[in-house]
Amino acid sequence: MPMKQRVLLGMSGGVDSSVAGYLLREQGYEVVGVTMKVWPQDCISRAEDKCCGPQAVADARGVAHALGIPHYVVDEADQFERLVIDYFASEYQAGRTPNPCVMCNEKLKFGNLWSKARALGCDYIATGHYAIIDHVVAACGDRGRVDSRTASGATGVIDPGYSYAVLRKSVDRRKDQSYFLFSLHQTQLRRALTPLGRMMKPQIREIARSLGLKVADKIDSQEICFVPGNDYKAFLRSRLGENEFHRGEIYDVDGNFVGEHDGIELFTIGQRKGLPGGSLRPRYVVDLDPETNRVIVGDADDLVADEFEIDRVNWHPVVAMTKADSASPLDEGEGTEVRGIPSQNRESREPSPYPLPWEGRGEETPRGQDRGFSFEATVKIRYNHPGTPATIVLSEDNRARICLHEPQRAVTPGQAAVIYKDDVVLGGGWICRREAPVLA
Repeated sequence: MPMKQRVLLGMSGGVDSSVAGYLLREQGYEVVGVTMKVWPQDCISRAEDKCCGPQAVADARGVAHALGIPHYVVDEADQFERLVIDYFASEYQAGRTPNPCVMCNEKLKFGNLWSKARALGCDYIATGHYAIIDHVVAACGDRGRVDSRTASGATGVIDPGYSYAVLRKSVDRRKDQSYFLFSLHQTQLRRALTPLGRMMKPQIREIARSLGLKVADKIDSQEICFVPGNDYKAFLRSRLGENEFHRGEIYDVDGNFVGEHDGIELFTIGQRKGLPGGSLRPRYVVDLDPETNRVIVGDADDLVADEFEIDRVNWHPVVAMTKADSASPLDEGEGTEVRGIPSQNRESREPSPYPLPWEGRGEETPRGQDRGFSFEATVKIRYNHPGTPATIVLSEDNRARICLHEPQRAVTPGQAAVIYKDDVVLGGGWICRREAPVLA
């Protein structure tokens, strides 16, 4: 590097972000560590052992000292409450199952934190996520060079030429977190670094041990950081109060009354526990109707769906078409080669040498002539889902229809559906509620 670039590293106090700091330092970056304080003062005891709690701050500070990098704590409690916790509660009240990690990444870690990064003179934000972000530079007539060094401006734009970022699955498929990053836009991805993407978890722990870091064998958090014991129902009761729960009735898919419930917030699609008995076959929650506060139950077959819709779709610029009759976003034989979009003067809709089927930025609505356009891909309907083949049909209002080649169980409104071509994230959106299976 002709000039040493500065990176703001989000440090959770865990082994992953700690080793990320070491790797970045070894790559020649000037690393500045930061830990977000996201708990209000009256919740400190609850957050004590979480990735955002006081112990996490102490661990992160200790690692920063060991690595010889500065460390700061930034208070994001108000923003976290507004952008993540309020969203979490309101989604359950609307009969949807939220994904707070996606929201936290988009709005806070790669969103609000950027203002802190700029204030500290940083060129990038880095995290310990297991995902690959390839920074690609392409001039006119050039397909681009993966991992070419981008400029250090706020958007990482090369002028002249084209600059964009491609989000991929990590090498460690068991730890891959690209699903949680699908909603990041190009302005966020171009200034993001994920140094662990091409490494395996055992390698990370071994590096930490070789450095003598106290967090080398720290257990990974498996819970939502602000929900004690992963008991979201207890959290909602303390957050909303019993009087704010939307009580209603339980019906089966044939419209028969089954019983009453204490709040639609206490249910999610596929749930079996907590339902009334009296049925010869196991009952599952198959639909939640926020308009009537009805919980709809059925058997296992009623949980299966062969298609669904997603809204607020965020397309990545890798989804570029060169032939109107192409069956996928990438030409046959190309594997996961990527295409660029104009990085300067985006609002003017300047054409790219490899045009996208939608206007300007990847996250915008498809143009009129491309509505109904379809392609083949793999879709993950939840984080731990292995992915399944599907046909993606573009539609109006930033939506898409997902036609599954094999029906899937418990497609859950409010969860993210992320679209892949091999290991590349093409985009994703939020699963919409299906038409109610109960007759009016």
